[in-house]
Amino acid sequence: TASFFMVHPCQRDFSAFSIVFQKAIERASPDESLQVRVLNLIDSITFSVFQYTTRGLFECDKLTYTAQVTFQILLMSKEINAVELDFLLRYPAQPRVTSPVEFLSNHSWGGIKALSSMEEFRNLDRDIEGSAKRWKKFVESECPEKEKFPQEWKNKSVLQRLCIMRAIRPDRMTYAVRDFVEEKLGSKFVAGRPLDFAASFEESGPATPMFFILSPGVDPLKDVEKQGKKLGYTFNNRNFHNVSLGQGQEVVAEQALDVAAAEGHWVILQNIHLVAKWLRSLEKKLEQHSEGSHRDFRVFISAEPAPCPESHIIPQGILENSIKITNEPPTGMHANLHKALDNFNQDTLEMCTRENEFKSILFALCYFHAVVAERRKFGPQGWNRSYPFNTGDLTISVNVLYNYLEASSKVPYDDLRYLFGEIMYGGHITDDWDRRLCKTYLEEFIKPEMLEGEFFLAPGFPLPGNMDYNGYHQYIDDTLPPESPYLYGLHPNAEIGFLTQSSEKLFRVVLEMQPRDSSMGEGGVGTREETVKALLDEMLEKLTDEFNIAELMAKVEERTPYIVVAFQECERMNILTSEIKSSLKELDLGLKGELTMTSDMENLLNALFLDVVPESWVKKAYPSTASLGMWFADLLTRIKELETWTGDFSLPSAVWLAGFFNPQSFLTAIMQSTARKNKWPLDKMTLQCDVTKKNREDFASPPREGAYVHGLFMEGARWDAQTGIITDARLKELTPAMPVIFIKAIPADKQEIRSMYPCPVYKTRQRGPTYVWTFNLKTRENPCKWVLAGVALLLQI
Repeated sequence: TASFFMVHPCQRDFSAFSIVFQKAIERASPDESLQVRVLNLIDSITFSVFQYTTRGLFECDKLTYTAQVTFQILLMSKEINAVELDFLLRYPAQPRVTSPVEFLSNHSWGGIKALSSMEEFRNLDRDIEGSAKRWKKFVESECPEKEKFPQEWKNKSVLQRLCIMRAIRPDRMTYAVRDFVEEKLGSKFVAGRPLDFAASFEESGPATPMFFILSPGVDPLKDVEKQGKKLGYTFNNRNFHNVSLGQGQEVVAEQALDVAAAEGHWVILQNIHLVAKWLRSLEKKLEQHSEGSHRDFRVFISAEPAPCPESHIIPQGILENSIKITNEPPTGMHANLHKALDNFNQDTLEMCTRENEFKSILFALCYFHAVVAERRKFGPQGWNRSYPFNTGDLTISVNVLYNYLEASSKVPYDDLRYLFGEIMYGGHITDDWDRRLCKTYLEEFIKPEMLEGEFFLAPGFPLPGNMDYNGYHQYIDDTLPPESPYLYGLHPNAEIGFLTQSSEKLFRVVLEMQPRDSSMGEGGVGTREETVKALLDEMLEKLTDEFNIAELMAKVEERTPYIVVAFQECERMNILTSEIKSSLKELDLGLKGELTMTSDMENLLNALFLDVVPESWVKKAYPSTASLGMWFADLLTRIKELETWTGDFSLPSAVWLAGFFNPQSFLTAIMQSTARKNKWPLDKMTLQCDVTKKNREDFASPPREGAYVHGLFMEGARWDAQTGIITDARLKELTPAMPVIFIKAIPADKQEIRSMYPCPVYKTRQRGPTYVWTFNLKTRENPCKWVLAGVALLLQI
């Protein structure tokens, strides 16, 4: 292979890679023994290619790539079992099981039951039940991936232990996978230190540009300038050309490249994503100068990453021949707060005549900026949608603060909060609940009390007094508590939720990256076609006939609002099940060779194999975050509920609100029924929700007015049934179930709004566009607490 690269340097697709490959061969330790030398070469090449690739990946994708490399190496060397790897990636948990132990959720127990049916894991379920105390201690430890497994399970292989861990502590899987990689490939594959820019620069050349993938708030130019200064390339020396693309700068860029290639200068081309039409010309220009140019000629390119695969515009030639480097902003409140403060200096602090007020509000604004920017990492519980808050928002807010303080004798708190929350930061926000969150942060951080004695920005972090600029930086180092969801007003469970989602995403992507040609190596899990055929047959067998709407209508005397909802739901269900049946039957014929496989059939085949809900079904279904197995079990339950309801059209004693395609229509029907009965105008009505102390089984009949609804879950807090109020969640109980809720319609002016938290109800954990309704829930604490904690009701988890 080495000789291939040496003999064919003109193979341009490999130019950057060939340099990496050759340098890896040079770095490999020599040895007298051929066998040891080959191992040294493999190790050096593997690590160099690994470094070359990870350098161009964002932090969130590095572990995915590392895991994929490790799994593939171990599969090739037959060190791991393909069936066990398939379980780890797919997690085919048994649906509809109830956990017999309180320290494991039903979803975890579904995974344990699925594992227990495999020979290597036989009796795992019995052992956990039989030694519940020991397993509870293990499951509830802070870092279970570092602990020894109970009983004989500690003797299992690393991959087998990973499979068990996936079921019992999904939130620790990113750490467990990192440890797995370290054990199998070595610690250098998981070391978090980014590669020094000077080391990457060594691999560049006239034919190998350096390509910076931009992140908000990070300037890669500083690294290039620093390296240039060291080697004598500066703007003043006129051997370093900087061209910012956009506004017709393409000609300037081409001239700069021509001069630099001839004279051996450096050129940095910034933001090339802004000139899509010119990129082909740039590719040709770079190719033209890749040979015969001055050996000191260097090109540095920067561009923003595309928001989605369809938006990729950078030509493949440029990407393949470049050394790609990501620069990311620091993470965590500590780094973000320092970074926010870095936008100012001692002169800023001294510029306002109202020094005390200005400094206090400026520091609170820095904290606010750090919180809203970094809260994004908690996903939908952090923000419904992701917003591009930037340092410009912060610096403009401080300018506004200065102008307002200079112009008025009293601190105009309301005006300031309005400008920051509705215009500077609020200008980015498109979701009403996110607007409420932003407003609530400002109400908590910027108010008269901040100047009246001790005032806390977060638990354990008081607003500092009057200090100089360096004093504030020192104060952050000395006083800010360690990184935790508490710094954002969130419950510690938010981190468990966020880590669980990260793990799910990691395994989903690695599963999609597995080779698809046949079974996964020796002792594999069967071919794609075999797996899909079995699943397809099972689904077709379990799907019932569609609802006969005409027949159902004949049974009904009066079309009440509830009956209209039932018909609408049956119609939607028929559309979905008929799509499922027809697409499955078509694929079945394709697999038998009786029909030509189309791209739609191929997509369906891949989705079924990867345990994801096919796109054509998603379009006709309700929002869901479940894997295909769970989704299909849920679909059958929804059909069953509808069959029961349409049996005699009497309202169920307790209605499963999540079972509807359109839960809003059912809630609206409650208002319509009451409005007709009492002759009230519909637009003057609202829903009142009283949380009962009972579960679904405790109700034998529906209420005289309104409805009992069940199957809701709370995220961010829990409901205390004894006291009838919202209270703090228990640790590791991410989405506790709500008791049955009694919903009835009342005139809007009669609703109780004191000591109430207006709680959004969403269909799934994705929140955002899955919003259904707002339920007012009783609280003894300030509702602000629940706003910052991202408390919501969910119809599915």
